[in-house]
Amino acid sequence: MMTTLRDAWRTAVPDMNDRHGPLPPLMILLTVVTGLVDAFSYLVLGHVFVANMTGNVVFAGFATAGTPGFSLSATAVAVGAFAAGAFFGGRIRYTWSHRARILFLAVALQSLVVASAFLVGAASSSPIEARSRYLLIALLGLGMGVQNAAARALAVPDLTTTVLTLTIVGTAADSRLAGGPGAKAGRRLLSIAAMFLGGLIGALVLRHGHQVLPLLLATLLLATCCGVAWRFTRSSAPWTQPL
Repeated sequence: MMTTLRDAWRTAVPDMNDRHGPLPPLMILLTVVTGLVDAFSYLVLGHVFVANMTGNVVFAGFATAGTPGFSLSATAVAVGAFAAGAFFGGRIRYTWSHRARILFLAVALQSLVVASAFLVGAASSSPIEARSRYLLIALLGLGMGVQNAAARALAVPDLTTTVLTLTIVGTAADSRLAGGPGAKAGRRLLSIAAMFLGGLIGALVLRHGHQVLPLLLATLLLATCCGVAWRFTRSSAPWTQPL
């Protein structure tokens, strides 16, 4: 237990001389953003995710089978926008090798897109009409694609900011009870908790009638992450160098 808590602490408050410097807590912050944004997309925009594409592929199957409540067109827009965002994130990755600059540019772009989605949502009626719904799906899918591409480029172990399947598998399969080393359990559990927290907060504020508050909160968290990354864009610390 103490090892797990120590690992979680080192993730939240990392050694700046570590190979990943301040990136772990920033990845945790982006994981909370994922929970907030997907809470909004699933609960407000219908049965569609803008961050978790695995779920969308399954939803596409449901929609194709004619299952009520699932839209093939909405799913297609989400997947297409996410892929476009990943493309732009890839362009950032292959243009810059400085890890802080990659994070700053990616999150700055994502912040603009999510802030735009907030403005669109704030100007829309409740429930959101079809035209605004598809625009919101496209904007948020684009932003989450950029985030995922950046997380992939930064490659902080066990902190993908979106996909938790392998995180959960690693936590269980590498546990001491399974005969494994039990390494990184704290970091993995912190990542899972961050996603849960984002989803919980998003759902709670939506239940109380604040339709676009999850997007405002996501924008504020992204702006915070962007500001921290900006501080290191001219740093030559070891963690800023390519892996």
